[in-house]
Amino acid sequence: MTWKPNATVATIVEDNGKFLMVEEISDGQLVVNQPAGHIEEGESILAAALRETLEETGYHVNLGELIGVYTLKALNGNIYYRFCFSATLSHRDENATIDPDIQNVVWLSKQEIAHEDHRHRSPLVQVCLNDYLAGKRYPLSLIYEHPTT
Repeated sequence: MTWKPNATVATIVEDNGKFLMVEEISDGQLVVNQPAGHIEEGESILAAALRETLEETGYHVNLGELIGVYTLKALNGNIYYRFCFSATLSHRDENATIDPDIQNVVWLSKQEIAHEDHRHRSPLVQVCLNDYLAGKRYPLSLIYEHPTT
């Protein structure tokens, strides 16, 4: 059997003390997550972060910094590598098609997010937010992507 890690991206978008979050269906449960998803074949990490945010929320964003790279072994046994970015709002696309698993796009305070910890899609939701709030930031240039990606 070939080992296949899962490469994912997530964005933390803050506006007036609230954070852009999604409520989505995962394994039949309504969970809370940052806009996040898998990097598609041939897609750059940065392009995936922009695409996933748009597909899940309808918002175009500008990536700021890399918050961190995280590893999670999920309960299903899969290994996930999450590249988490800070981002700022550009504009909302009222005609964007939202991923069908997304039930709601919500703006939550850090306290509201912490209060919903029982519904976090994974522990990385709070870990990434905590790192963001602690000021962890790395330049996007830290990520080298070959020009063909």
